Amino acid sequence: MPPSFIKKDVKLHIACDHAATETKDSLKQKLAHIEWVDHGTQGSESVNYPDFAGKVCSAILKEQSELTQPQGILICGSGVGMSMAANRHKGIRAVLAYNSEVTMLSRQHNASNVLCLGSRLQNLEQMISIIETWLKTEFEKGRHQNRIDLMDV
Repeated sequence: MPPSFIKKDVKLHIACDHAATETKDSLKQKLAHIEWVDHGTQGSESVNYPDFAGKVCSAILKEQSELTQPQGILICGSGVGMSMAANRHKGIRAVLAYNSEVTMLSRQHNASNVLCLGSRLQNLEQMISIIETWLKTEFEKGRHQNRIDLMDV
């Protein structure tokens, strides 16, 4: 049975750079009840993180509809590069999440649809806690929707 924070039929896009392949694979293994769409990378050979952020963001934007709000996780050494690259895509609201409070607020107030993590700065248990918070927290809409609309112009 899936953990309580995982809604039925959760599918997440995921990608990383060379600094985080082991972390990505460990997260996928620990959170095996999630349907993962892995956009790479698969090894430790140096790659350009914007390429992999772009793959996840493009997939999310392609699948997005009134009924479907796809989400993704991006991981690099610090999470900074991935978050900067992801936020260059119109319609993507990526958060560099370093604790549960930031994670929760990013969902409640900003409807974050991409979660960025740092493999050199967070351990696996911290990341799982952040992912749990992110998946179970809903967007509050209301006054926050107007701000989201202003970002997507």
